[in-house]
Amino acid sequence: MGDRKPYPSDVTDAQWALLGPFLEAWRAKRVSVAGRTGDHDLREIVNAILYQTRTGCQWAYLPHDLPQKSATYYYFALWRDDGTDQVIHDLLRCQTRERAGRREDPTAVAVDTQSVRAANHVPAATTGKDAGKKVPGRKRGLAVDALGLIIAVVVTAASVTDNAIGIRLLDKVAEHTPTVTVAWVDAGFKQDVGVHGAVLGIDVEVVKRSDTRPGFVPVKKRWIVEQVYGTLMLHRRLAREYESRPESAVSRTLWASIAGMVRRLTGTNTPTWRNV
Repeated sequence: MGDRKPYPSDVTDAQWALLGPFLEAWRAKRVSVAGRTGDHDLREIVNAILYQTRTGCQWAYLPHDLPQKSATYYYFALWRDDGTDQVIHDLLRCQTRERAGRREDPTAVAVDTQSVRAANHVPAATTGKDAGKKVPGRKRGLAVDALGLIIAVVVTAASVTDNAIGIRLLDKVAEHTPTVTVAWVDAGFKQDVGVHGAVLGIDVEVVKRSDTRPGFVPVKKRWIVEQVYGTLMLHRRLAREYESRPESAVSRTLWASIAGMVRRLTGTNTPTWRNV
């Protein structure tokens, strides 16, 4: 970090102690033909990614005292494509669950989707319109555990049905977290999701909301995924769909989740922008 004034989104020394060893080991394995492993400060690269995720700024508007756009995007795209962001996320999730007295892998998940408006530059080929919510853009599908930790994420055009997204999420959950045996969903997920879950050994349980009480009423078992969506909206890069590629939107969601987990593990917090 050098002598620059830190941003609220910067990782602390304690948080970097969780991320640093893995990324340094990753770098040590990537030796060029000339025997070089790269000169950029990986902690500052992470700081730049988290700054953009939190503030929502464009690549060209990254502050001058953070790594330049070309370097930051290079690592963001590289970690997205080689799965480094997913591996870091999953390792931190296991640590967070153990810290909470849970087993490393969950046995139940809550599944839901969120439609997000897309910015003008997002390719039309990867967007659509949610027929129910009348939202043009993309859909973000999440499967989260009882602690609100992300188990799987899928990003599609908003025109894709919840049913199709639910099936993709269950496939991801079964592949990467085979301990899951129960998935809680809302009434928007149709019978196909239940049938597909049965094939995978996952019991899909529809948890309906109550129509007898006015206003917002937390739904037992399924409320946690709604809370996760609300927390993600604190990251302005996720409040609207800015990523040209759905894969980048998935990675951006993982980085927002990583930022939350390192705060949990170190007992720190990031000031909200609601009062700014």
